[in-house]
Formats: sequence, C-alpha cells, structure tokens
Amino acid sequence: MAFDEKIEIRSYNGQIDRVRMEDLERRCEVGPAEHVFLFTDTMGDPICRIRNSPMFNMLVAELNNEIVGVIQGSIKVVTVQNPPKNLAKIGYILGLRVSPQHRRKGIGSRLVHHIEEWFISNQVDYSYMATEKDNAASVKLFVNKLDYVKFRTPAILVHPVDHGPFSSRSNVEIVKLKIDQAELLYRNFMSSTEFFPHDIDKILKNKLSLGTWVAYLHEGDSSGDQFGDDGRIPNSWAMLSVWNSGELFKLRIEKPPLSCFLHTKGTRVLNRVLPFIKVPLMPDFFNPFGFYFMYGLYGEGPSSGKLVKTLCKFVHSMAKESRDCKIIVTEVGGGDKLKSYIPHWKLLSCPKDLWCIKALKNEGTNTLQELTKDSPTGALFVDPREV
Repeated sequence: MAFDEKIEIRSYNGQIDRVRMEDLERRCEVGPAEHVFLFTDTMGDPICRIRNSPMFNMLVAELNNEIVGVIQGSIKVVTVQNPPKNLAKIGYILGLRVSPQHRRKGIGSRLVHHIEEWFISNQVDYSYMATEKDNAASVKLFVNKLDYVKFRTPAILVHPVDHGPFSSRSNVEIVKLKIDQAELLYRNFMSSTEFFPHDIDKILKNKLSLGTWVAYLHEGDSSGDQFGDDGRIPNSWAMLSVWNSGELFKLRIEKPPLSCFLHTKGTRVLNRVLPFIKVPLMPDFFNPFGFYFMYGLYGEGPSSGKLVKTLCKFVHSMAKESRDCKIIVTEVGGGDKLKSYIPHWKLLSCPKDLWCIKALKNEGTNTLQELTKDSPTGALFVDPREV
C-alpha cells in the first residue's frame, strides 16, 4: 500500500483531536528557521484563528493514530476589483502544518486539495494564501505545484509596545467612534478597496475589536460626535481600528537571532547603568505574549500621514495598559502611501509578505488576470480575523 493511501484526511474533532493538535503545534515553527522560530500557543483552542470567520473548517491528516498535518480555511465575501465594485466569495488558506518527521511526502498537497474541495462545494470564486516571500518550500508548493499565482506583496509592520509617554499635538483631536459611525465611514471610503469584507459590521461588533478611532486637525468647534455626520469630514483625517489578537492566541520566540538577543541584553544593561538615557527596551518575547492588530488604516488630506502616525502612537499608549500585549502589528499594501508613517522595527517586521491566489471557477480566470497584472498603489484591507 502506498504511503499516502494510509493517511486519512478528515474534519477536526475537538473531543478526540485537541490534545494531539496542541502537540503538533508545539513541533511546528511558524516562519523560516534561518530568521527566528515563532511558535503559537492556541490556549487550548486549535481553531481559534478561524473561529470568528463567517464560515470555517479545519482538516487534519491522521496516520497510525497520530495527527501529522493540519490545514484551516475560512470563507467570506469581499471586494476584489475596482472599478466597478466587484464582490467575490473567497476562501483563505492558513495554518498549513506538517509534522517535521513527515514532510516531503505529499501530505501538504493533499490537505490543500481537500480544503479547495470544501471551498468549491461552497461556491467559492478564489482561493488565496499568505506566506513569507523567502519561504521557498511554501512558494514551491503553492506556485510551482498547485497553480497559485503571486498576487500582492504587502508589508507586515511590527513595533514593540513603547513604555514612553504618549503626547499628541495640541491641534490634533482623537475620537473613538460609535460602531455605526465606524461602519458608515468604512463603507463610504474603503468599500472599493481590495479585499474589503462585505460583513465589516460583524468585524466591528466582535468583542475582539477594541474600537475605531479617528484623528483630525482641530478646526473651531468641530466635534467627534459630528464626525462623518451629514458628510462633515475635515480636510485632513485618518482612522484605524484595533483587534485584540492576544485574546485568541499567544506567541513566543525561540532561538532568536543574535542581533535580537544582543539588543535585548544591551538595552537593559545600558538603562541600568545610564538610566537618564531611557533607551527603548526590547520586550520579553521568550515567554508567551499577546499583541494588538491595527486594521482598516485609512487617511485623506495633506496631513493624513502624520495623523496616522499619531493614531499609531495612541494605540501604543493604550497597549501599555494591557498586561500581556508586547507588540503592535499591522499589515498594509506594499504601495500604500501611509506605510512610511507607521512606526515599526525593521528587525521584527516583514517588508514583503507574499499573497498568492487561484481561480476556482473558469469564469474567474479573466478577472484573476486583471488582478495579478499590475501591483496596486492603493490600500489593501487585511481582515483581522485572518491574522
């Protein structure tokens, strides 16, 4: 009997698979080994990363009563082309893991084929996935073997939570919006953005979404309660929302790069010897920690970039009050003009994440060619439910 015939691909069963899934996660690193080993702690809920999606599924590969592989998928409706506004049902593939002892045996390919079959049974137009640009094994599997096409190269920007004081310019107003106000603004200004989720209201109402804030230059008697009402929008403004990913799962780093280790140790010694310098400390990444994800970043006007920067600093100040939030993460389009205004550390960030996409219906092939023809310079909406 061939090796792959012994493997059973089936849906995850929490009652019998949870403990074995946690064991698989502990043995599977996230990200290329030459940089850093980043491990996830799902806190006893292996489907935590897809649980908040409109539709989701997790498949496991079982061999001799051992879980040797896993894949997750979620389905939603998004904007994929503009103009005109073109909605499509898309399936997102994440969490593909194969036990180190069973790699290069075709298990990953089988898992992808099975999750694609689930997508097709639910009338999904496109399947897509994200990986690191330098993850040769993942690129080889999806692009060279499974006919995915390189689609976008957004930037993942990471910044440690700053323990310094937050100060805003006196002429900048920062206001937390009501959920219905935030939804109205997103639908008015971002609904034609690539991958904008049709159910943005569900995201904003989710308990993990901590809120949406706008920043604008104070003009006379402008009021946050009036922001966006009756079309009243300042000349320069910016907005973003915050998702508490640390409530779902934790991260930890093992075998950090030497530069990271030296920076951590060096700044602690320097601050102890010369406390008046106040060098920003590298947080403790070696124990499980949480993070905030900033999503829906948008700005208009000549001062929008500076206002986005002010909002990011505000979120960092807010994160200081969290017990285990150690980093702030966001992901923006590679050509997004706001990217340069978002504080981040190059040591921790990924300047070119890679999205790959595949049409699952014949009629979607032409649209896919248009989508992959040019690299857009505008915004890209990254759904916090897929982080």
